[in-house]
Amino acid sequence: MKNSTMKKVLKLTKPYGIFIAFSIICALFSVAGALLIPVFTGDAIDYMLGEGKVDFGVISTKVILIAAAAAIAALSQYVMAILNNKTAYCICRSLRNRLSEKLHVLPVSFLDSHASGDILSRMTADIDTFSDGLLMGFTQLFTGIITIVSILAIMFSINWTIALAVFVLTPFSILIARFIAFRTHRYFIEQAQTRGDETALVNELIEGQPVLKAFAAQEKSLRDFDEVNEKLRSASLKATFFSSLVNPSTRLINNFVYAIVTLIGAAFAISGGSAGITIGTLSVFLSYAGQYAKPFNEISSVVTEFQNALTCAKRIFDILEEENQTPEKEDPVSPPVEGNVSFKNVCFSYSKNRPLIENFNLNVKAGQSVAIVGPTGCGKTTLINLIMRFYDVNSGSINVDSCDIRSMTRHDLRSRYGMVLQDTWLSGGTVRENIAYGKPDASDEEIVAAAKAAHAHSFIKRLPQGYDTPVVASGSNLSAGQRQLLCIARAMLVLPPMLILDEATSSIDTRTEMKVQSAFSMMMKGRTSFIVAHRLSTIRQADVILVMKNGKIIEQGKHGELLKKNGFYAELYNSQFAR
Repeated sequence: MKNSTMKKVLKLTKPYGIFIAFSIICALFSVAGALLIPVFTGDAIDYMLGEGKVDFGVISTKVILIAAAAAIAALSQYVMAILNNKTAYCICRSLRNRLSEKLHVLPVSFLDSHASGDILSRMTADIDTFSDGLLMGFTQLFTGIITIVSILAIMFSINWTIALAVFVLTPFSILIARFIAFRTHRYFIEQAQTRGDETALVNELIEGQPVLKAFAAQEKSLRDFDEVNEKLRSASLKATFFSSLVNPSTRLINNFVYAIVTLIGAAFAISGGSAGITIGTLSVFLSYAGQYAKPFNEISSVVTEFQNALTCAKRIFDILEEENQTPEKEDPVSPPVEGNVSFKNVCFSYSKNRPLIENFNLNVKAGQSVAIVGPTGCGKTTLINLIMRFYDVNSGSINVDSCDIRSMTRHDLRSRYGMVLQDTWLSGGTVRENIAYGKPDASDEEIVAAAKAAHAHSFIKRLPQGYDTPVVASGSNLSAGQRQLLCIARAMLVLPPMLILDEATSSIDTRTEMKVQSAFSMMMKGRTSFIVAHRLSTIRQADVILVMKNGKIIEQGKHGELLKKNGFYAELYNSQFAR
């Protein structure tokens, strides 16, 4: 799994290959500058030894060279940091864009079956964690590897015996880091998944605060949060603790290497002769031994962070690799808009083991208003989902203007409908922008006219900034009825060829509802309309009333006809108006 994720991460870096190449060049210059400093320092030390043998001219030259090397190293690190930041954050920007685009092509079934908080966590927290790991990898991995290789090469050129001792002991540090990182990976997976669960729960608790308080369920919600929070604490603690063992373990090995270099180097320095080394050379070795240990500690930290980053990357790729909604036809058709809709032997279920709609047939003529009534769960809203092609039928077909909707583009199909749902949705922005959501180029006069037709103009004028009042948190600063009136105004502004009203006036007071229904009646003239309603008083004027039960039409006709039949519809109607 990790190898597969790593390949995908490397593929993401391809468009930024030029930045990575220049970053590696900067790393070379940075390491070269840092490694030359001990050499110049060692030479300077050798020119200081012995009474009266101090060569200030040479020492001054070495000091200038040390300053130049330090300046080159610092400048290279600065440029490398800019390049690495640009690469890491451009990759993360690209990932967020891809995720955003993916959400628009995922089937509605995916969004219905996944907590919005978990998806939000993947788009924000997981990508942030991934970017941190990527940035650390770019910043420290290049310089670390180059430093290790360069130091070993220089050590071998100076004294192969000491260098060999360092080289032999090096693998222990790598093996320990790999051993610990391999075993901490599962804790990072658990941490990322639990963080997503917690975000989903927090999102749910914030949105449901009025209900929680109304039912005095604060203690239960706190217990639920404590449970998830404790699970996250435990997973995070284990991931952090075990991954933190990498650094001290590698430091122990590296300190041991430093001690070995000191002992062997001191022995060579004391022995003198052809095999001996100078005090300056010994200082170079000791400096390199310290620098040699540092990248191992940094790389061990990179390994730890990268484990976490790969875990988050996998959660991101899981969404990106989800199957898209059924693709559009290569040669879609776009019939003239008339308003005829027909269902032919339609079968549909959300779950294979639980059939919902079976052998459903219906013919709606252009301009007809069709009301759909029935008990909860009978399939009313499912019909709307199928008409709008939020879900595809399992078998049979739905035709609009004698054309199977699967042979049309979704945009073409949905542009023919105006939709007002019971569950209102408002975007961030002003009241004006929300009304004009489906027609951004609408004039102020058109927006006001739509608001007046929806009987929303009066309450909008009473808002602090009128039509320019910002809509906060999907409309939390407005009442449920006000939000619904804005959604109705949005539909009335577009004036689509066909209408879908799914409990469109459920949150509106009776007096306003009568006015809105009158406006709807005017709006529906000549337009095919589908009306889902529990308040049967609102659909008495419908051309056809479909009475559904268990996914089937059990009665069909006008209001008066259905009452005369004294069947299920009459029972529903009378139960609402029983005295």
